[in-house]
Amino acid sequence: MAAAGGDSSELEPGPELAMEPESEPEPEPEPEPALAAELSARRSAEARRLVLSPRRLSGPLPAGLSQWFPALEVLDVSGTGLTEMGTELLSLPCLHTLLAKNNRLGGPGSLPKGLEQAPLARSLRVLNLSGNRFSEVPPALLQLRGLRSLSLGGNRLHGIPPDIQELHSLEFLYLGGNFITAIPPELAKLPSLRYLVLCDNKIQSIPPQLAQLHSLRSLSLHNNLLTYLPREILNLVHLDELSLRGNPLVVRFVRDLTYNPPSLQELAGRTIKTRNVPYAPSDLPESLVRYLSLASNCPNPKCGGVYFDSCVRQIKFVDFCGKYRLPLMHYLCSPECSSPYSSASQSSTSQSESDSEDEASVAAHRMQKVLLG
Repeated sequence: MAAAGGDSSELEPGPELAMEPESEPEPEPEPEPALAAELSARRSAEARRLVLSPRRLSGPLPAGLSQWFPALEVLDVSGTGLTEMGTELLSLPCLHTLLAKNNRLGGPGSLPKGLEQAPLARSLRVLNLSGNRFSEVPPALLQLRGLRSLSLGGNRLHGIPPDIQELHSLEFLYLGGNFITAIPPELAKLPSLRYLVLCDNKIQSIPPQLAQLHSLRSLSLHNNLLTYLPREILNLVHLDELSLRGNPLVVRFVRDLTYNPPSLQELAGRTIKTRNVPYAPSDLPESLVRYLSLASNCPNPKCGGVYFDSCVRQIKFVDFCGKYRLPLMHYLCSPECSSPYSSASQSSTSQSESDSEDEASVAAHRMQKVLLG
């Protein structure tokens, strides 16, 4: 998996042309003619990689770049201060990797018009625009159907467009460090996606459709606002890495373990339901008949009780492909049902009940492993 900066590219070997970094930490903007002249002097028909080391550019990529480096496959303009890429980008037919991290891209005209019709739309495989100023995913990027890696971390994104599903070849998606609040279900329609990074956002829930990402190997959700996980996440059978640290999951689970004693009305209702006390609708007020119809069965197979408003919320750790256990919430009718020794005198104990007792004994350890791993 890529590092936190979101650069997942594995660049092919080949002649590389790199500009030496400036000695000053805050260099003055370099006149375009001077840069163009320098690049022209270093022209190479065979160079496949060009790196413009950190400097301050006053405009887009210099005109003539595609003539000086016609075989260019990798272009790194990270940290150059670019505010727009310029139309010269459209004239690089062999380019498969574009790294433009930590610039000032994001305003109108940051990306050239006609990007989706250019040869670049078919050749580009890796695009890294992390650390810029995009407030939304540019629609033109969603037409780059050959993309395998897209990084937009550390921008100002507030959402993920549903049309993200058009990037069928995408294997790596880095959207960490934004202001995203929700994950669209359409994200689950990326059949090749293996690495999904959504950390350091404001996401409150995970759509159950995410379980359709059958190729997913790594899911980074740390430092969000998640309070629960959908049960469907257990269907991600190939998932090797799951990061959940820094979410309210632990706080929520611990807080929900507190138990509010049942009211007298609930105690009476429990007695009627568990002892099958007969009654007719004419025997009770309509409100009480409706109340009795809302009874929920306790999931503890040793109990057989019911509850209405008062219940114990408990973490149930469910095995996930033998790799680790996920915390899922279930509801019990009383604190006794949450004890691994409750109703020990009852006869049969199924394998699932035995697992529940084991889960209770290792709950704290598993929570740390899953949520902080």
